[in-house]
Amino acid sequence: MRITSPANPRIKAAAALKERREREKTGLFLIEGAREIARALQAGIGLVEVYRGENLNPEEARVAAGLDRLPWLPILLASEAVLKKLSNRENPAGLVALARIPRTSLSSHTPPKNALVLLAVGIEKPGNLGAILRSAEAAGASAVLAVGGTDLYSPQVVHNSTGAIFSLPCFSVGEEEAWGWLERHQIPLVATTPQAEKTYWEANLRGAVALALGPEHQGLGPAWLARATSRVRVPMWGQADSLNVSVTAALVLYEAARQRSFR
Repeated sequence: MRITSPANPRIKAAAALKERREREKTGLFLIEGAREIARALQAGIGLVEVYRGENLNPEEARVAAGLDRLPWLPILLASEAVLKKLSNRENPAGLVALARIPRTSLSSHTPPKNALVLLAVGIEKPGNLGAILRSAEAAGASAVLAVGGTDLYSPQVVHNSTGAIFSLPCFSVGEEEAWGWLERHQIPLVATTPQAEKTYWEANLRGAVALALGPEHQGLGPAWLARATSRVRVPMWGQADSLNVSVTAALVLYEAARQRSFR
């Protein structure tokens, strides 16, 4: 089946999944790009259908060949105009998939011993949240809790995470749920804040620990700072008054990994 018109009802319904309200309504989300689709499939994400461009690059062609071998997966040939309609990128990828949002529950998730958990609190920019997920997965984090803020399955989050969202346990939760889970599993909370006296490398991050970061323009709220077992800061010697939150996440995560000898 070949679809050439962006006005096709099927395409309009798929493109609507760029909006959070439509994702929550349907339980579906978009995955754009060969690498992201391959990682989603490897992680067992339920693909519903795939839109394939007519001119694929070598990586896209390789992934498409693997998708062709799945008899249960509909693959539709799409024009460039259709791919642009579905895309969030300046240069649309040649493969876009519709997938089911995984049904995950933090209450049923048991962290490993010496868990390294990252809490992204109120992160509203999907690009930042995606970059945080990418760093968390690379540094060996056990899980990421997205507390408020943007939707984990925003196309920009999926793209900026480079598919790390599929291999890392990720949960969208409220504040009370996050606090209750940490207390239940006796995981101490370390809050990042410019007002802390201790630098992040002076903190003991070897055992089970949850690292909390807030949005760069306002940081963590008073309730989070009050609940924290300890507070740490990233020192800055220049004139900048803040770092991008994804940079801060990478710094503290890799310090935790260093203290654990990267095991």
